[in-house]
Amino acid sequence: MTRWLPPLEQLTGRAGEWRNWGRTQSAQPQYTARPGTIDEVAAVVRRAVERGGTVKALGSGHSFTGVSRPRDVALSPENLRGLIAVDAGTKRVTLRAGTRLFEVPALLAPHSLAMPNLGDIDRQTVAGAISTGTHGTGLAFGGLATQVVGATLVDGTGSVITIGDDDPRLPGVALGLGALGVLVEVTLQCVDAFVLDALEVPLPLDEVTGGFLETVRSTDHHEFYWFPGTDVALTKTNTRHPASYRTRPLSPARRLIDDRIVGNEALRAMCELGRAVPGVTPGLVRFAAGATGDRRFSDVSTGVFTTRRTVRFRESEWAVPLDRTMEAFDALRALVTEHDWNITFPIEVRAAAADDLMLSTAGGRESGYIAVHRYYRDTDTDYFRETEQLMLSFGGRPHWGKMHTREAPFFREAYPRFGEFLSLRDTLDPHRVFANDYLEAVLGQ
Repeated sequence: MTRWLPPLEQLTGRAGEWRNWGRTQSAQPQYTARPGTIDEVAAVVRRAVERGGTVKALGSGHSFTGVSRPRDVALSPENLRGLIAVDAGTKRVTLRAGTRLFEVPALLAPHSLAMPNLGDIDRQTVAGAISTGTHGTGLAFGGLATQVVGATLVDGTGSVITIGDDDPRLPGVALGLGALGVLVEVTLQCVDAFVLDALEVPLPLDEVTGGFLETVRSTDHHEFYWFPGTDVALTKTNTRHPASYRTRPLSPARRLIDDRIVGNEALRAMCELGRAVPGVTPGLVRFAAGATGDRRFSDVSTGVFTTRRTVRFRESEWAVPLDRTMEAFDALRALVTEHDWNITFPIEVRAAAADDLMLSTAGGRESGYIAVHRYYRDTDTDYFRETEQLMLSFGGRPHWGKMHTREAPFFREAYPRFGEFLSLRDTLDPHRVFANDYLEAVLGQ
């Protein structure tokens, strides 16, 4: 007989409050569920359907939009973690969908495997990362959802569905916004473990922007950061090597200084000081631009791709056609220069391969990504709003998990497969048991 956990626990007071990491979303769900098996997930969904309620699978809360904001039942992933199976021949691994990305390297290391690419934050769950379109950088690599070759989910009737790599529903399920079901298992196409040679160096901004397209086409992974008000960019370029390549990792002391003290504690202090005394911000960002970067090291891939970030922020990110990325960045640079927005966080620019997923921001086109950030305690300004209007003029598509104001009519025009996704949603969630305010806005009611 299947071990049973109570599917719903009534939440009261502050103990029941849900908030995301960036403090842009909060909710007071009626119940929380902490299932540990697929059968228990299915039972939670069936019970919600019977009572006319909704279920929202939570990730780690790293989306800034309301994509995972619960209305009724919040389904925690904490008991749905770990490695299920490894196929050494195909290099495919199946993980429980609540597994955090930072847990994956230790699970794959005994099998000499790695995920092909990652973003720079690894706090998300596997399901949350793929469902919102998380990506890294590198024109030979798509977002994390392109690594998905199979999945098991519980649909809106409480049925368990297995999706294989040849299933026509996979391009929707792999990046499904949580609208199609509760992902419980995900199969990823991995690669042999590899080493990255990392070069991080500040360069003149005009040199970086002028050579951006050539650089992203000739290197494995490239991105840059620009602190508004400065004329330099911090560039990060990573070159892939086999696992046998000699590693030269950062010393514990250097990593402590660079990543914890400068990258987090000094940044937090700068944000707080700039917030309290806006007049000092230009000097602070010039100091930050000069104090970061300028290092070379090599390490296992996950030791280079990801960085621990403890300073809370808000973010809006836009995917534009690759050949218009620098045009869009130059326009944003001019916009920021015109306004006194007191920006202490850098603007980030990356690139990714085209793919064929139904709702991927890189669907059908090589894409450049431009991300703007604000310290979470900063007073709201027009920065995100005006950036959004500017990126739209360049054919921009917003990241599903980052701040924007677009709604269903826009996405219907922006995504050729949008109608196909809605049809799949009608099939898998006919009762809209996975709906919330965000999904009703971006997918329509």
